[in-house]
Amino acid sequence: MPIYEYACQACGHDFEAIQKFSDAPLSECPVCGKPQLKKLISAGGFHLKGSGWYATDFKGGSKKSDSSGGSDSGSGSGPGSSACGNKAGGCGGGCAG
Repeated sequence: MPIYEYACQACGHDFEAIQKFSDAPLSECPVCGKPQLKKLISAGGFHLKGSGWYATDFKGGSKKSDSSGGSDSGSGSGPGSSACGNKAGGCGGGCAG
């Protein structure tokens, strides 16, 4: 259930109330008893829980190594070699060779 913030315009008391979406807004201040409550707009907070979020999807493990910064990047001068390191010619991975 969402938590709503209210402020009394008569006495200045502010508080939070847990209500259903279908519940009517509160109107009477619990401190002074006057019907001058106003619902405040606040940022909604949420917490991602479960096994399918960041904690298991992207964290840890091994990273893919980038082969574009290796020491053999300019050594492919013989026949049948390409810039991406594939000795058979075209690698099919988008490198021009």
